[in-house]
Amino acid sequence: MRYTHALLTQMAQTAVCNRHHTVDQQLCRWLLLSLDRLPSDELSMTQELIANMLGVRREGMTEAAGKLQSAGLIHYSRGHIRVLDRPGLEARVCECYDVVRKEFARLLPNAIAQ
Repeated sequence: MRYTHALLTQMAQTAVCNRHHTVDQQLCRWLLLSLDRLPSDELSMTQELIANMLGVRREGMTEAAGKLQSAGLIHYSRGHIRVLDRPGLEARVCECYDVVRKEFARLLPNAIAQ
């Protein structure tokens, strides 16, 4: 039940985020939430897959990823994303990330990678 509660919180917050925040902020949120559940700072995902998950066009995702890469926050190369500056992503992300992160930490403290 705790996992279901945490997942519903994430789904509701994602709906709010998709409506009120920029694609850049949504991408930062998605990257940070993914990294919280992984033991490394690397993801194997295409921009098209991420765009589909965020409900945006691939072109918008390409632009957002390009901005993050230009800022030195990530390195992206064909299906592989490496986070170079997590504190920089955390500075750019909207408050939605913190809402979901805190709820997961409260309900499922062992689900977050350390």
